[in-house]
Amino acid sequence: MKLTGIKDLLKFIQHLNDISGAAWYRLSHDRYDAVMVSIDMVGVRLELEFFEDHIEYSVFEGDESVHDDQERLFALLETNRD
Repeated sequence: MKLTGIKDLLKFIQHLNDISGAAWYRLSHDRYDAVMVSIDMVGVRLELEFFEDHIEYSVFEGDESVHDDQERLFALLETNRD
């Protein structure tokens, strides 16, 4: 499957539905010029942005460990604030 932009969004969503159970996804409109599809899977989160004439995506991988160190939590939040 080749994704060339926003016109392929429904085709991509149908593909996600066809592989049901493999991924949870949601749509959002965070940028004026794109629609985002966020996909959650075990160990990986994907964010795809569908623009008029192309797509871009980011991959977030991790071990999904559970933490209880609140000092680290607040340090992370402080480090990553705008």
